[in-house]
Amino acid sequence: MTSGRNLKIFVAGHRGLAGSAITRRLRDRGCQDLLLRTRSETDLTDRAAVRRLFETERPDHVYVAAAKVGGILANLELPADFVYQNLAIQNNVIEEARRAGVRRLLFLGSVCIYPRDCPQPIREEHLLTGPLEYTNRPYAIAKIAGIEMCWAYNRQYGTRYLAAMPNNLYGPGDNYHPEHSHVLPSLIRKFHEAKAGKGGGKVVLWGTGTPRREMLYSDDMADACITLMELPDGDFDRLLATDEQPPRPPLVNIGWGEDYTIRELADRVRGVVGFAGEIEWDAGKPDGTPRKLLDASRMKALGWSPRVRLDDGVRLAYEDFLRNYASR
Repeated sequence: MTSGRNLKIFVAGHRGLAGSAITRRLRDRGCQDLLLRTRSETDLTDRAAVRRLFETERPDHVYVAAAKVGGILANLELPADFVYQNLAIQNNVIEEARRAGVRRLLFLGSVCIYPRDCPQPIREEHLLTGPLEYTNRPYAIAKIAGIEMCWAYNRQYGTRYLAAMPNNLYGPGDNYHPEHSHVLPSLIRKFHEAKAGKGGGKVVLWGTGTPRREMLYSDDMADACITLMELPDGDFDRLLATDEQPPRPPLVNIGWGEDYTIRELADRVRGVVGFAGEIEWDAGKPDGTPRKLLDASRMKALGWSPRVRLDDGVRLAYEDFLRNYASR
């Protein structure tokens, strides 16, 4: 077992939803030498700044949780930002990790890397087997490039870089922007504001409500990532599959294995928030991918399983929203 307690660990994006969860769980496990930098301290889109960081600090392990993320509207409005910033971040961090001799790196992607009309549940080998969902294509292509980069570096340079694909995340530190957030934080904010008297006693939601989404609490994702990074060398290297035939990318899905319609998610959130008004569905707005259910059997075979059920997770997320965001 590769314990993180005696390693210097860089968590790129430690203030975001995924990175903050990984940082919390590493601290819970007694990891003291955590390398954390805000964007004002080190802009990860700046190659020279990233090089200085790695040359000075020489981390042992790296979690690449930094990313430009958002919901359907943000992806539609800012496609250039999503492709450019994500490519820049991962290109800089992965290359400078190689130059600095980082022992292990975990690159975090997203379920949207898989084809829009993928067989369900989605297995890792479904990557690049069909067209992507157009509403988040620039982001998905950037993340696919990050997986390919890890795979290529492992083959050419002998690095040990692994990619993890969690399903839809939510939890403390989420983005509750009124227009650019993901589905569950968006629902929390909409129902909270409607309960407070905004919107005329009803909540208008995009689409038909029929697409299905699998939700994963951020601390469960963090536990999965740390499980991967602390695997014994033999188990870790088997996931990299460098010599396997036919070749496959170093990719592991992280998910619950069950999903809900957007309507069901809306009802769960409405109940937790305590909103008693009407929901109106705007079917003229895009639904996005019909379904994104991950096959996480590879991850679960390593002994990991998620613990936070949806109702408990929504309650914890709403409590975090009330503490940190409701007054904004």
